[in-house]
Amino acid sequence: MSIEVEQETDGRWIAEAVDFPGAMAYGATQADTVRTVARLVEGIVAERSEHDEDSPGAPHQAGVS
Repeated sequence: MSIEVEQETDGRWIAEAVDFPGAMAYGATQADTVRTVARLVEGIVAERSEHDEDSPGAPHQAGVS
């Protein structure tokens, strides 16, 4: 999973999971923001798995076991 992170002019951090459109999070620190968006993606993957939908960047598709 690829996550892009940048710091806003107001000091907040924003992270976006590139393979999951709309999966974005803001936070006070870079580490917290990355953790938050990673948990969000885990939820998306779990939800899609329950409904037998493919998830871009899911471990089975990315060759990660």
